[in-house]
Amino acid sequence: MPIGESHNALGLDFNQLSDPSQATAMDLDKFEEQLPTRQLLKITPGPSADEQYDRLAEIFRPVFAQIAATAKDRDLNRVLPFEQVGLLNRERFGALRLSVADGGYGARLVDVFRLLIELSEADSHVGQLWRAHIAFVENVLALEDEELRKKWVARIAAGQIIGNAYTERGGNALGTLNTKASTVDGRWVIDGEKYYCTGTIFADWTTVAVAHPELAGRQIAVVSTQRSGVKILDDWDGFGQGLTGTGTTEFHQVPVDCFMPQQTNDSEAAIFQLVLMAVQAGIARAALNDLRSAVQARTRIFTTGTGVPVYQEPQVLQLVGEVSAESFAADSVVIGAVLEVEAALGDPGLNDEERYAVCELAANRAQTVVQPLAIGVTSKLFDGLGASSTRSGCNLDRHWRNARTIATHNPAIYKARIVGDYEINGVQPQRLSVTGEDSTQRA
Repeated sequence: MPIGESHNALGLDFNQLSDPSQATAMDLDKFEEQLPTRQLLKITPGPSADEQYDRLAEIFRPVFAQIAATAKDRDLNRVLPFEQVGLLNRERFGALRLSVADGGYGARLVDVFRLLIELSEADSHVGQLWRAHIAFVENVLALEDEELRKKWVARIAAGQIIGNAYTERGGNALGTLNTKASTVDGRWVIDGEKYYCTGTIFADWTTVAVAHPELAGRQIAVVSTQRSGVKILDDWDGFGQGLTGTGTTEFHQVPVDCFMPQQTNDSEAAIFQLVLMAVQAGIARAALNDLRSAVQARTRIFTTGTGVPVYQEPQVLQLVGEVSAESFAADSVVIGAVLEVEAALGDPGLNDEERYAVCELAANRAQTVVQPLAIGVTSKLFDGLGASSTRSGCNLDRHWRNARTIATHNPAIYKARIVGDYEINGVQPQRLSVTGEDSTQRA
């Protein structure tokens, strides 16, 4: 129905009534009861240059709906989403960026992130666990080694998932790694232990940051998670994002499938951060959804209110409006940053250093803004509901717990300084290749 028309199931056309008093009170009551709420804004903001995103969304939204239906209970009962990953894999979610000719969907980077926001709205754990896979696919698409590229494109098209094992929990000096590659009987193997291995428990392969005896700096080995020397533990005990497989992975004499070429100043770090920001935007949207539903259903009226039903209470409506605006802002910032990265990756006028700077600055600016928005939204939703909303069965606190936990990753407090240093002093973003312990001794 075109916007502006107001026909209803009763056959009344209120646009044709010159005097609203012509409609009886009974008619108006029936009209209000039967008129559906119409959402005029796009479900996910972003460019609409063609119909590609709508086609992709049509494929994946039914899957997202299935995932959302049990998300609250999975979080409450700590049930890892193996089934939900399988549902996505059946539709080859991990092959979005591959060309149609290569067995993918030919999606733009921004399409992937718009879908990721929707997936994270359904379940933020499931959104986050694709973090390493999304970044790995971008690295594969940029490979100059055609044989290596073909091998990984074929695997990704077949539905194989790639996880992450970069970080060591402690004990390694800054810039060094305790996980090492060595040769046994003429074949490269790796030994070591990693933590924060998001997604690896669901993956077929995992990327492992290792020290290499013949190459300087951090090297990336890819190994199969099905090898007998791989032990994946579900031991992440954070108070949020508990179902992402962000725990320990141990490697003992595990054969290396390949080493990924090290690409100078690539966009991987920015992609990693923007995935988290998309998850944050999805959490904000999920919090808004729960707030909207709870307010619409609430019949209990506070003595300190104005005496009208909660869904008409001016201050509650203002609160919901603020949450809606903040959620929209988070979406828009993430999409804007991804568009910036996408443009930089395709700009032949940028050298590697400049391209890295553009991508990092976009991600850092987004992180500086989006994380406070998500944390604020997930806390504010309780203000319009009351003490009953804090019951464990409601599990509304999962939104705050998950947003707060994600905000600890590569803390945002460092990001604004990096952006400010660039704005004032022209200092381009730098990165340490390996997180580690401070080796200096304090007096």
